[in-house]
Amino acid sequence: MGARTHLHRSRLATLSGSAVLVLCLLVAGGAALHAQTAPQNLQALIDAAAPGATLTVAAGTYAAPLTIDKPLTLVGDGMPVIQGDGSGDVVLITAPDVTLRGFVIRGSGDSLDREDTGIKVAAPRAVIEGNQVEDALFGIYLEQAAEGVIRGNTIHGMALPISRRGDGLKIWYSPRTLVEANVMRDTRDAILWYSPESVVRRNDFADGRYGLHMMQSDQHTIEDNVFRGNSVGIYVMYGTGFTMRRNLIADNRGPSGYGIGLKEASDVLLEGNRIVNNRVGVYSDASPLRPETNVTYANNLLAFNEIGLEMLPNTQANRFHDNILLDNGQQINVAGGGDLMRNEWAVDGRGNYWSDYAGFDADGDAIGDLPYTAKSLFDTLTGAHPDLRLFQLGPAGDALDLAAKAFPLFAPQPRMTDPAPLTQAPGLPPAPGMSAPPRTANLAVAMAMIGVALIILALGIGPHLHRWAAGHSNEFGTSHD
Repeated sequence: MGARTHLHRSRLATLSGSAVLVLCLLVAGGAALHAQTAPQNLQALIDAAAPGATLTVAAGTYAAPLTIDKPLTLVGDGMPVIQGDGSGDVVLITAPDVTLRGFVIRGSGDSLDREDTGIKVAAPRAVIEGNQVEDALFGIYLEQAAEGVIRGNTIHGMALPISRRGDGLKIWYSPRTLVEANVMRDTRDAILWYSPESVVRRNDFADGRYGLHMMQSDQHTIEDNVFRGNSVGIYVMYGTGFTMRRNLIADNRGPSGYGIGLKEASDVLLEGNRIVNNRVGVYSDASPLRPETNVTYANNLLAFNEIGLEMLPNTQANRFHDNILLDNGQQINVAGGGDLMRNEWAVDGRGNYWSDYAGFDADGDAIGDLPYTAKSLFDTLTGAHPDLRLFQLGPAGDALDLAAKAFPLFAPQPRMTDPAPLTQAPGLPPAPGMSAPPRTANLAVAMAMIGVALIILALGIGPHLHRWAAGHSNEFGTSHD
């Protein structure tokens, strides 16, 4: 009996040990299955997914290059990194209706000939959103990819000389693209070519060559963007139907140094833009080009530029009203000589505010009683001979203008005339990156500095003044008693 009991207990122990082993194997198997839901081979996960699926990718680093060749939504959880091997494109999208959201994309090749890119899209209706692209020659490239959405991405170019960089954003033959709320730094250009009916809104593009370069496209809206510290802020070439409103365009001082450049662009509206501290605020060549179209400037601020408006004499059918031209080194320049008399410098009885207007407003209607005329002899000469700008603000320029006033024989012909100059600066709509118009901001700073100076003065002379008053109290009939 005792022997049988011992045998039974041994069998139970063996069975219990086997159960524990099976349980351990099940737990281990479960852990392996869980690990397989976040594989290191992201391409395999993409290949295995059904078209239209949504894949959530866990944080980690995944090897590239990747190709997405079916409609999918890839969402990064915790900004996973897609790491290229330093050759070619990092992510290539060849299927329509792909969404790529929430990834760090880095490590493309560096060939300008191949246009190696962080995210390259070659199919319609892609959504590229909330990604960080870095160490990529070209950042995001849409090539024949209509109706794409590029939103909320941050793009940093490779650490290369600007001549060797690729474009941070390139939109090529991709109509109806939305470019919204992106940040781009240290790239070459943002390009939008042959891509009509596109919108560029609320972006911040800085420290490149062209903040935005548009060519051979029609019907675009460019609004509420910041273009700062580039060689050119916005350059529009060869198209019709551009609306540029409420953009901040500042500190663009490269070899061209244009805040906005227009070349053969028709039906353009510039409204409510802040164009500040550029070499040239706006440059215009043969714009508009098409007959019966125009270019309209309304409620823009052009301030502290070396030249406010620089236009070739072939520029006509431009309409200006309610703009502020404030303390530009030269308000108007006619490049190559000539005049700008075939433009409207006032609309419906309202011209523009010129900080150097020397007229008066006797009837108090905020419209100057004398026209504003640009006819400086020195400015006329610099338009034809730009090298003479070396003498600007010096005695040579002042002497020429004084001689022109003293001897009417040498007086130049007017280059433009505003028949209804404003004597009060008009209000401006809000623009990104500027909490107050420059004049208001400068006044606040000045008042603050005056206040500080008064406090310092009071603290400095207060004790001395008290001692002086005590010593001379009898002179004022006062007594210490």
